[in-house]
Formats: sequence, C-alpha cells, structure tokens
Amino acid sequence: MNFLTNPRERSRFLRFAAVGAIGAVVDFTTFNLLNAQFGVTAVAAQALSFTAAVTSNFILNRYWTFPDSRSKRLHTQAAQYLAINLIGLLIRTPVFIYATRTYEGFLARIESLPLNIDSLVHNLALATAIGVVLFWNFFVNRYWTYNDID
Repeated sequence: MNFLTNPRERSRFLRFAAVGAIGAVVDFTTFNLLNAQFGVTAVAAQALSFTAAVTSNFILNRYWTFPDSRSKRLHTQAAQYLAINLIGLLIRTPVFIYATRTYEGFLARIESLPLNIDSLVHNLALATAIGVVLFWNFFVNRYWTYNDID
C-alpha cells in the first residue's frame, strides 16, 4: 500500500501526523519542564518526554487514527507499539545528541542572539529528532501494530 496514492492511507498518515503534533506539544512541554525547571539533563529529559508523548500518541492513534484496528487485543497492540517506540527512542537519542552538538557549533558563531542558546539548541535538536522518528513510527506501526485493517 502506498500512502501517497491511496486516499485511505494518506488520510491515516495525516491523522498520524496530527496525533504526532499533539505528541510533540506533550514532548516539548515535558522536556522543557524537566530540563529548564527541574534541572534534569537534556538527554534524560528527552527520553522521559518521549515516554509521555508515546503514551498520549498510543491512545489517540488507537482510537482516532486506526479506529478500525480492533482484531488485536489492547495489550498486544500496546506491547507492539511500545517495542516500535523503544526502537524509535534508540534512533532518536543519537540524533538528538548529534543535532545538539551541530546546533551548538552553528549557534555559537552568532553572538547577538537574544535567546537562551542552550534552550534554543535543545529545542531545535528535539524537533530534528522528532521529525526523523516520525516516519519510522508511522510505517512500522501501520504495517505491524495496526496491520489488521485494509
């Protein structure tokens, strides 16, 4: 199934992306609270914020993106979703670390930034990591976790 040519798959991908946007709000909010307000290291904060977003996303995806996926039991889908997202976290964390170093090097050259550079760097790195993992999560979840739909 090609999500670019199949209207149902395209709709599912757009819903998945909308859920991902909500998850991104959960992710960024949790990350910034943990990192800036509670002093949790950036790498640990992004892992914890990822967990919060994954939980939110699973619920929304099960009931809105893939509502016709009901032949699998809830705990089976949740376990599959968790496994895929743990791999996603293994992809995301090095991307986050690499992007942080890249943005730090780039933004360090700009002397007149009125913002907190650490916060800007971490949020740009988090956005990059989220974008990379979006496609992994959609395709693997669609064809494994939610493979019981047409």
